[in-house]
Order: sequence, then C-alpha cells, then structure tokens
Amino acid sequence: MTADVWLPIPPDEIDGLPEGPDYRFWNGGEDFPADPADCAFYVVPYMKPSPLCVRPLGRMRNVRVVQTLSAGIDHVEPGLGRLPAGVRLCNARGVHEASTGELTLALILASLRGIPDFVRAQDRGEWLGGFRPALADKNVLIVGYGSIGEAIEDRLVPFEVARVARVARSERTTARGPVHPLTELPALLPKADVVILSTPLNESTRGLAGADFLSRMKDGALLVNVARGPVVDTKALLAELETGRITAALDVTDPEPLAREHPLWRAPGVLISPHVGGPTSAFLPRAKRLLVDQLNRYVNREPLRNVILTTGASTG
Repeated sequence: MTADVWLPIPPDEIDGLPEGPDYRFWNGGEDFPADPADCAFYVVPYMKPSPLCVRPLGRMRNVRVVQTLSAGIDHVEPGLGRLPAGVRLCNARGVHEASTGELTLALILASLRGIPDFVRAQDRGEWLGGFRPALADKNVLIVGYGSIGEAIEDRLVPFEVARVARVARSERTTARGPVHPLTELPALLPKADVVILSTPLNESTRGLAGADFLSRMKDGALLVNVARGPVVDTKALLAELETGRITAALDVTDPEPLAREHPLWRAPGVLISPHVGGPTSAFLPRAKRLLVDQLNRYVNREPLRNVILTTGASTG
C-alpha cells in the first residue's frame, strides 16, 4: 500500500506506525505536503478552524478514511459533500474522555465552592469565608450520554451525589441505570441541581439549551457545557444569568472565541474556560495510540474503530 497518509503529528514521533503508506506531516500549514489527490487516509488537524480542516477535502479524490482527533465531527461536516462516496469518517472516541471528565468535575466544584471568588479575594488580600454549596447530595443530569458522559459519571461517583439521570438521543439501559430519551428532558430538568451538556452538535442539539430548557431548570441550578457552544442559546442563557436564578460553567461558547467586549464575560454567576476540555498532557499519548491502531487496521484491511458515517451511504 503506497497511498499517502496525512498526519498532524510528525510521523517519526509516533511509534508503531505500519509500514507501507507514505506518511506526510500536515498540521494546517499554507502549503500541502503532497498532492491531496494521493491521500488515502486523512487525519484532521486538531483544534484548528473548520475552514482550514476541510480545505484539502475537495482535492482528495482518492481518500478512503477521514479521521478526526476530536470527539465531535461538526468541524469537518461542511466538507463532507466534497468527498467521493464510500469514505469512512471516524472520530476520536477513547482519546478525550479522561481529560473532559476531569475538566467537567473541576468546573462543577469550582463553581459550587466559589473558587473564582476566592481567587479574586486573594488578589485583594481579603479573607472571604462563608458557606458554599457542596456537590455531595446533589441531583445531576447528564445530557449526552456517550463515552464522555459515561466518563463524567465515573468521576461523579466518589463525590456522593444523590442521583445521576442520563439522557441521550435514544432510550436504553446501562449497568448504572436507564438512559432517558431527549423527549423526557422537560420532566427531568426541574429535578436537577447540576445539568451537564456533553452531547454532540448536530441539528437535533443545536440550540437545545434554549429559553424553554433554561426556564425549566430549578432555581439555583448550575449549567455546565463541555459539549459545543451552539448547543446553548447564548442570548437565552444571558437573560437567565442576569436574573441570578441559575449559574453556568462553560468550556465552550457561542461565538468562540468570545470577543473581549462580549457580555458573557461579565455575566453574573458564570465561569468560563477557553475550550480546554481535550488539550491536556493526556491527549498526545492517547491520540498516538488511536492512530497506530487505526492505521494498522487500515493497512491490514480490518474493521476500523469509531466509524461515524460513510459518505454516500449514511451522512446523517
């Protein structure tokens, strides 16, 4: 097999790559490393803008696999129509669960226990005591119960939460309990002290946390978004935050990045981290393991992991 493989990580830094393909390093630079028409396996640059990621797709006439290094695929979806039929699109399930789970718990604990207030008080030399909410005994609702949702629940368990409710696109049963369909969200939201969004961004979830969703959240509840910014209606969230009725912890926003003058920065009761759920020290070793496994499967004509769709067959 001599077709090119485009990697956003230098190939000499990845141990275990199979022999056969010609490996080309491209992490979004202006110049392509080779003719895109010779690329058979395209690994999309990580944490790069969508227009850059899809730029070579129209010229990849012979590509057979597009592999993202993110859990979501929304940044490559605009370019899928340029691809030939039969291209398999794979995501990075297994790469980001640990890091995103960690950040989710960090955002929850920081928000509930008032860590941002303590940091500001430290800057002022002020001893800011008082009672704060605990995560213990809280009811938690996870909206988007895929592998990241499962990882979040794994990390919630030691904190002695009262109950975890799970929501996904379709109903099912897991070892930990039932997963409710999205249609049951209206009944579940008023019972939750913490609502975590970890759902993919697609047409059914865009704007999911809008005015109706947010109005159903109980007074004093915390909304945590580690999914994608457009899952939340920013205007509706700002309206709720301004009343002080709910609080929010956001790793993703809409728009993103936020302009310096955007009102979300100054809204009461909001903690914002700059889309850092995935990029940690845990990313690179897991990403390399995924690529080695996928490329060995590809070269040996074995089934690939994490196939989300095949162009011309099931484009969503």
